[in-house]
Amino acid sequence: DGVRIAHARKGAKAMGLIDKLTGRTKKAAGDLADDPSLRREGRKEERKGEEKEQLADAQDRVEEKAKDVADLERRT
Repeated sequence: DGVRIAHARKGAKAMGLIDKLTGRTKKAAGDLADDPSLRREGRKEERKGEEKEQLADAQDRVEEKAKDVADLERRT
């Protein structure tokens, strides 16, 4: 149902933010420890978080467009 889907997207966006923050933390720890593998892992995790946020945003846009189309269908 629509409420459950919206809630799941908010959860995905929150998980994206958590991944981004975790990635940034790992990158900083890698810089401090001079550990290239930790920096790399942090970059990957940060990128994963960015992608999750973009996916949630795209899903929001799709949902809005679907509502617009449904409204137009009802009016015609």
